[in-house]
Amino acid sequence: MNKEKTIELLNTLVMINNDRIEGYKTAGKNTKDRDLKTLFSKFKLTSKKCRRDLVSKIKKLGGKVAVGTKVPGLFFRVWSDVKSTLTVNDSKSILDLCEQGEEKVLETYRYAFDDASDHLTAGQQKMVKNQYSLIKAELGKIRLMRDNLVKASKNH
Repeated sequence: MNKEKTIELLNTLVMINNDRIEGYKTAGKNTKDRDLKTLFSKFKLTSKKCRRDLVSKIKKLGGKVAVGTKVPGLFFRVWSDVKSTLTVNDSKSILDLCEQGEEKVLETYRYAFDDASDHLTAGQQKMVKNQYSLIKAELGKIRLMRDNLVKASKNH
């Protein structure tokens, strides 16, 4: 196992969580919908915990932890769209964009444990899969909330 590859892979996940934290911070500040604010706040906390766990593993390997939101185009572009959507405060559109962003996050996680798992120890693989499951469950909440909005608008 190549330690540098492991650190690089874990840092990719750190940065995707940084993207997620910044995105949900922006979304939470700019929506008036209380339920969305609460949801986005919970999602930020999930990513902060994921990041803490990843940082711990990187430090144990003697690696330098990545900072910023540099994952090229994965999630950040979606959040640019969210910012513009937030100006019209359309909850369904916001949730649609959140769904797109979460799908990109999950793609990155799937890559980590499907295509690059030979760079992770069994414990690291377990951590990555657990984080994937948490984020996937949050994607389910986004979809449910969006679907409920659609149903409610059809009933009016």
